[in-house]
Amino acid sequence: MSLGIGLIGATGIAERTMIRPSQEYDDVTVRAVAASAPDRAKDYAHRHAIPRVHTGYEDLVCDPAVDLVYISLHTAAHARWAERAAREGKHVVVEKPLCLTRQEHASITAARQHGGGHVLEALPTLGHSWHHRVRDWLRAGTYGELVGVHSRFAFAVRPGQGYRWRPDLGGGCFYDSAGYWLQALQDTVGITDAQGTGHSDFDGAGGVDRRFSAALLLPTGQRATLECSFGTIRTAEHVYSFREATVRVRGVLLPVAGAVPLNITVVAPDGSRTVTRTPAVSYYTQQFARIRALVRGEGEQWGAELGACEPRIALMDQIHATARQRTSGLVMEERN
Repeated sequence: MSLGIGLIGATGIAERTMIRPSQEYDDVTVRAVAASAPDRAKDYAHRHAIPRVHTGYEDLVCDPAVDLVYISLHTAAHARWAERAAREGKHVVVEKPLCLTRQEHASITAARQHGGGHVLEALPTLGHSWHHRVRDWLRAGTYGELVGVHSRFAFAVRPGQGYRWRPDLGGGCFYDSAGYWLQALQDTVGITDAQGTGHSDFDGAGGVDRRFSAALLLPTGQRATLECSFGTIRTAEHVYSFREATVRVRGVLLPVAGAVPLNITVVAPDGSRTVTRTPAVSYYTQQFARIRALVRGEGEQWGAELGACEPRIALMDQIHATARQRTSGLVMEERN
């Protein structure tokens, strides 16, 4: 069975997520592309030997040669086109975050039930082996009781460039970071019944959040916290604090550049360190292989599916809303 892919968005991330990995398979073809600017779509199709250019997203979604629709638009547009493609019966892969609210997730779920295809979130860090290692230590009590988890993400994003500086388009550092943070927690400590809060001054260009802090209260009583920002220094790490050791995983986004291992560093109370290297993986190569296998009925679910996304989207929605409400309250107090 040949798999035909259609791209909504002529983007760099589509190259890394779909075009390059698909070239490793004889039974997969990128058949169509559509973009907000037709000339850009034509140029993109020429550079990547894509045979069809659609003048609109609706035409691509309805193209019978397209079996799977990949969406890499600004985040506020994800839900609309994921829902439309799913209702048409296509398999759908959406760049993270899949959507921004619980209501949007419910609408996509209803569309998927109507159309029958798979709907997946492209979150490449899913299922990395370091998650399994930390989860095994937690279950075995290797380093005693878990005290808390702290995560940090910072992205080198120039002010004012692109949708990330447009709140109306789903911009902001929290939406860029939340999926990585919540999925790592989901796969290690679990996020069922967790409650979240957030804080940001929303003082970036256009009122976007260029700094954001968030916290989850886990049902077991521990706190998981996030600090994220836009700036000039790139950071991506998780730190698990146990009674008898600290476990740190740095550079968790490095495998987007290719097949590299990650280091899991365990620091004992006396300061001694033990470093475990994970097997080298390429996030996009691994993710594409999983997508292909699942839509062909040959693979297993791994956390990208709608059911697994639901608690992540719900918490992201809750946390962002609390931060907005708090900021609005402070503005009202200042005016009064």
